[in-house]
Amino acid sequence: MDVLSSRILLRPTDADRSHAFYRDVLGLAVHREFGPPEHRGLVFFLGNGLLEVSGHAAERPRGLALWVQVRDLAAEVARLAAAGVPVVAEPRLQPWGLHEATVEDPDGVSLVLVEVPAGHPLRTDVRPL
Repeated sequence: MDVLSSRILLRPTDADRSHAFYRDVLGLAVHREFGPPEHRGLVFFLGNGLLEVSGHAAERPRGLALWVQVRDLAAEVARLAAAGVPVVAEPRLQPWGLHEATVEDPDGVSLVLVEVPAGHPLRTDVRPL
């Protein structure tokens, strides 16, 4: 398979509510808008990926979590909690060495917010000099 582009597709139960959450509460930048006004789809920049929130689902999405790396985990969790976003797991250092917290979108989709500490292999260039 020669992958040219990719994105995560999220079908919310209430598109307007989810658009507002990802655009206004999380503060994700909009990459693209498409479709008629009554069925508008939005594609958001999600770091080095894309998140499309479009269409409609009769039920909440199940089995989906978004992994989102942030610069300052404590600040983001505090900001989101103040905005009324449910914090499912407070920030803590995980056994694999990452600081993580979990919040939920309006449909209960988990967003795992991650801060990579200095010295972690994800930040360290392990190539020989």
